[in-house]
Amino acid sequence: MGRNLVRRLVPGVVVVVLLGLESCGTAGQSGGGPTSVAVGSLSDGFTIGLLLPDAKAARYEKFDRPYIIQRVAQLCPRCEVIHSNAGGDPKRQQRQLASMLADGVKVLILDAVDARGIASWVALAKNQGARVVAYDRLAGGPVDAYTSFDNIQAGRMQGRSLLDAIRIGGDPRRGEIVMVNGSPADQHAGDLKKGAHQVLDGQVTIGKEYDAPGWNPDRAGAAVNGALTALGAERVIGVYAASDVMAGGIATAMRSAGAARGTPLTGRGAELDAVRRILLGTQTMTVYLPIRSVARSAAKIAIDLGVGRTVSGTTTLSNGTVTSIPAAMIAPIVVDRGNIKSTVIKDGYWTAAEICASQFRAACRSAGLF
Repeated sequence: MGRNLVRRLVPGVVVVVLLGLESCGTAGQSGGGPTSVAVGSLSDGFTIGLLLPDAKAARYEKFDRPYIIQRVAQLCPRCEVIHSNAGGDPKRQQRQLASMLADGVKVLILDAVDARGIASWVALAKNQGARVVAYDRLAGGPVDAYTSFDNIQAGRMQGRSLLDAIRIGGDPRRGEIVMVNGSPADQHAGDLKKGAHQVLDGQVTIGKEYDAPGWNPDRAGAAVNGALTALGAERVIGVYAASDVMAGGIATAMRSAGAARGTPLTGRGAELDAVRRILLGTQTMTVYLPIRSVARSAAKIAIDLGVGRTVSGTTTLSNGTVTSIPAAMIAPIVVDRGNIKSTVIKDGYWTAAEICASQFRAACRSAGLF
């Protein structure tokens, strides 16, 4: 025992069977939410399907998946975790979900590529007796529970950091900002946008604003390049980017279009390249999502649903199908040049060695990372 057995079912689907791992005991019952009929037990174990959305962001394979698997192993040693990654393709994710249902999976942790488009598949899962935990994004359809980060709060953090950075240079009305929001199909993008506007509206002049389908960095960069041309690079005093992946394309566009070095630029995700850009001064901040916390929450909820325990969260939300979804929301954290060491490095999200490759060593030394 004491080993992991990995087998493949269909392309993009991996099953990790967790054997011989020490149990941390049964989790205590959560109160306040609906109780489901048990589909399994801790003594016999059951299968949990983990559906992740893409491989562009480093977090999903490096952090979310192993953290969830580790926590499931602690809480239910005989449980299996089937893992699949859609690679950003909603149709592929639908096929992966259907494959899991065909294999008899009764508990799903779903991070939807397309939160709206997956609704009918969530309904199919429910019709087949499966329990669905919406993870990271609030999927449409009859989900049983949701756990994620407070993205409205994250948007406010982005907006506040951008505004503060602009004010360092003078009157925030002296020029214009450009906003690049995430995918209109993703509720995350809507929440971030809402939070950012709560801070920025009435404080700055928004010269151009775009939504970027698929959070695509090339589209984001092209949009900002066009905005800088239309508004004048010298007039743009800040850029709101909803994610670090998009901020990468935007930083390149800003440099090529002649934007002033150090023009404030936001992000979200604490991607490695973003942390390095912060050190170099080409990105102002990012929002760090403490993934271990939300991953452990998802594992706990999935097991509770599987064994028929009551599920609750920090609040309840509606997705248009269900009006009172128990939701466990985790607070995000702002990361800037002054607290890289006490946030992402302290938590083990990135090590100083990973961040401080040779071309970044001087910046790392200046920021006190070693």
